[in-house]
Amino acid sequence: MSTREHGSYVKFKVDGCRCQPCRDGETRYRANRSRAIAYGTWQPYIDAEPVREHMGVLNEFGIGWMRLADLAGVPRGTVSKLLYGDPKRNMGPSKRLLPKNANAILAVEPTLDNLAGRAFIDGTGTRRRLQALVAAGWPQARIADRIGIQNFNKTIRGDQPVRASTARAAIALYDELWRADPRDHGVRDHVAARTRRIAMEHRWAPVGAWDDDQIDDPAAFPDWTGRCGTPEGYPAHYRLSIPACEPCRAAYRNYRAQLRATAAA
Repeated sequence: MSTREHGSYVKFKVDGCRCQPCRDGETRYRANRSRAIAYGTWQPYIDAEPVREHMGVLNEFGIGWMRLADLAGVPRGTVSKLLYGDPKRNMGPSKRLLPKNANAILAVEPTLDNLAGRAFIDGTGTRRRLQALVAAGWPQARIADRIGIQNFNKTIRGDQPVRASTARAAIALYDELWRADPRDHGVRDHVAARTRRIAMEHRWAPVGAWDDDQIDDPAAFPDWTGRCGTPEGYPAHYRLSIPACEPCRAAYRNYRAQLRATAAA
């Protein structure tokens, strides 16, 4: 488990924590970053500290200063001096820098494409994509072989972070296979059926239960029925012969409680 304290952008982004202190930390960080970018549009030189802070955040995501320099298109010497100064000239870390360099560095975000392959990120989206493929009938052994990971069971069943390289491989495979029929790709009928049963036993949501903008959000839940999280979702589960999910159970309990309160009034 992560030992990072709550209330930071890194806790929000890396660990997927959505508590209020971490949401506030993410808001503060983005506001400070935007302010630094805005200042760089008019000052001849700007304070290097916000840029250094941004570099520290990126470093926690596995983006080292040399990779950052390459991504930003800024000379490595400039970026090195922000952190280490110039020992040969007995100079400390830079206190100011040109706006164009500051803006270029601040524009680099810890997106999945920018992360080093060895960097760890929240594994929620990776697990959900792999589980959805299993729910579609793709055997786990075949998925593991395509992604190229050894600890597949730990990845698909656990709650630990995953490497950025694994997350990118999972996204690519998901985008390739989510609409494909496994039987058209050599998976036998009985194998696909058994695989889907395994997914159902583990309550792994199918592809159709996830929207693209929610599948990576730890706070999101799968919409099995099209009405999950509402009172109508609870009976919809049983019409579809799908065990009710917790959001539907909670919504239905609240609905029943409201009816009882109305009747007693």
